[in-house]
Order: sequence, then C-alpha cells, then structure tokens
Amino acid sequence: QVQLVESGGGLVQPGGSLRLSCAASGSIFRSSIMAWYRQAPGKQRELVASITPNGRTNYSNSAKGRFTISRDATKNTMYLQMISLKPEDTAVYYCNAARLLYKDEWGQGTQVTVSS
Repeated sequence: QVQLVESGGGLVQPGGSLRLSCAASGSIFRSSIMAWYRQAPGKQRELVASITPNGRTNYSNSAKGRFTISRDATKNTMYLQMISLKPEDTAVYYCNAARLLYKDEWGQGTQVTVSS
C-alpha cells in the first residue's frame, strides 16, 4: 500500500524554480513530522527540510533562503517550493513521514535535475 506519493520533479535551468508535492494518507499526514530528503549520485541521503504537524519548520544550510516547506492539512499534502536552483541541487528528492512508535514512511522519489 503506497502511503506517500511525490510529484513535481523535472529538468530546470540554473536559477529556475520547481515545486515538489507529496501526497499522503490522512492518518499518516495528521500525526507525522513530514520532511524532504535528497540523494545525489554517489552521496548519502541528506535532510533538506522538515515541518511538524503544527507548522514548525527546519532547513538545511543549503536550503535556507531558497526553499520553502509547507503542508496543507485539507489536502494531506506537503510541498517544497524551490527557487534559485543550482546544479548542486540535482538529486532524487524523497518525501518522508516520521511518527512516534512507527517505522518511517518513504516515497518513491522524484528526480530534480538542474542543468543548462
């Protein structure tokens, strides 16, 4: 049973923008800290940004000032708005849901490629 579904990745030029979406089942979304991770080729998966059920956000240093994480409880969906994209942002972006007493849920990933 698929619990998290990402969308919105693609190819964009340096300096461009993309918005990623992660649709979740309601039971997971309401009680989870939601987060975006990314993994570039040959590198470890890293946290990009997270958001708690009450909207508290946290960003990696590379994301601060350029990325905005948000969640819409009416749609059970989390977003990552990315601006001023750089080639080093190229990676597979994964949606993550973390709940107390449960194993983390992961989406299948969406590819973001920043290239001219």
